[in-house]
This record gives sequence, C-alpha cells and structure tokens, in this order.
Amino acid sequence: MDIDIPKGISVKQETRFGKPCIEGTRIAIVDLLNLLKMGYSIKEIPAQYPGVTLKQVKTALDYAAKIIGKEEVLEINSAG
Repeated sequence: MDIDIPKGISVKQETRFGKPCIEGTRIAIVDLLNLLKMGYSIKEIPAQYPGVTLKQVKTALDYAAKIIGKEEVLEINSAG
C-alpha cells in the first residue's frame, strides 16, 4: 500500500509500536478515532490532548481516511 505520510504524522517503531501518531507526541491516530467513536466532536478532541491543534486532528483523520480507502477487501468463501 503506497500512501505518503503527510507532514504532521509520524510512524516510528519506538513510538506506540509503529502506529501512526501526531508528530512530536505519543497520540496515535487510533486514539482520535476512539474519541470520535465515544461521541466527541472533532472540535472537542484538542481539549483532550493539551498542545494538540484542530489542524493536527484534521490531518490525522484525513490520513486515516486515506489508509482505510486503500484497504483491499478479500472475499472469503466459507462454503469450503
């Protein structure tokens, strides 16, 4: 899967086991997605992580959308 990592996102094995994070933090993009799942709005997320901006949150979510959009779906034949 070839997706460029945008400025503001880092992927380092030594930080959160290589999960994509907001650059300069240990806040993984999946953490932001979990807040959305719990009902937080995009505008409310920066308040949960002091120092994180709305722009960083939007960059992270845009990156997540690109990753999901590039996923391959494989058909599984369970009939045997």
